[in-house]
Amino acid sequence: QVQLVESGGGLVQAGGSLRLSCAASGNIFAIDVVSWYRQAPGKQRELVATITRGGFTNLSDAVKGRFTISRENAKNTVYLQMNSLKPEDSAVYYCKALLRANGNYWGQGTQVTVSS
Repeated sequence: QVQLVESGGGLVQAGGSLRLSCAASGNIFAIDVVSWYRQAPGKQRELVATITRGGFTNLSDAVKGRFTISRENAKNTVYLQMNSLKPEDSAVYYCKALLRANGNYWGQGTQVTVSS
């Protein structure tokens, strides 16, 4: 149905910034929602941000005011701009596409590590 490829993770110092990308291919027409999740070792996967086909966005309380989710339709790509990073933001970040009538599709994840 769709394939998702994430990129942009890495190692940064506290207070720094990263921009994650989620590039989609395949049946783009069927995607209703793209979300970013993160998961740290020993913790449950956490919803971070969401953007709908209509352009509506939502951020979790943990990242509100620091992160921004956006899209570039011509490139079939959703971005997660992460500013003022904290060590507790360290996790594997995943993007997920919700397809109408066909469920969820996940990317491979990209590691974000924030040092003190």
